[in-house]
Amino acid sequence: MVDISDAELDEAKLRWKIERAHRPIPSSVYFDRTSGRIFVEFTNDAAFMVPARALEGLEGATDEQLSDVELLGETGLHWESLDVDYTIAGLMNGIFGSKAFMEAQSRGGKSRSPAKIAASRANGAKGGRPRKQA
Repeated sequence: MVDISDAELDEAKLRWKIERAHRPIPSSVYFDRTSGRIFVEFTNDAAFMVPARALEGLEGATDEQLSDVELLGETGLHWESLDVDYTIAGLMNGIFGSKAFMEAQSRGGKSRSPAKIAASRANGAKGGRPRKQA
């Protein structure tokens, strides 16, 4: 264990206060029912918004559940009734869920549903997709 003197601790606290004073700090968060977005407002009058139902764990949430969002300290968002948490920095970097969730979202039209598989086979039996004409 490393011993830290009172002077070193005071110096570290002062550095933290100075750094924090120059950083935007979230001041409020709310769900806007009209747009379906979560808004995070900061002390420097900036704001950030994200589509609520694009986030893993919130896809099927009701407006009432989404409205129950609260700030989790200065770094996160929390939905108590849904047991869902997100970091604000992660959301601002486009991280809307787990790696598997994000990969599934990025696949778009590459779905392998039974209906798509059947349609693909039927199309293949007809000779496949027509070639593009130049």
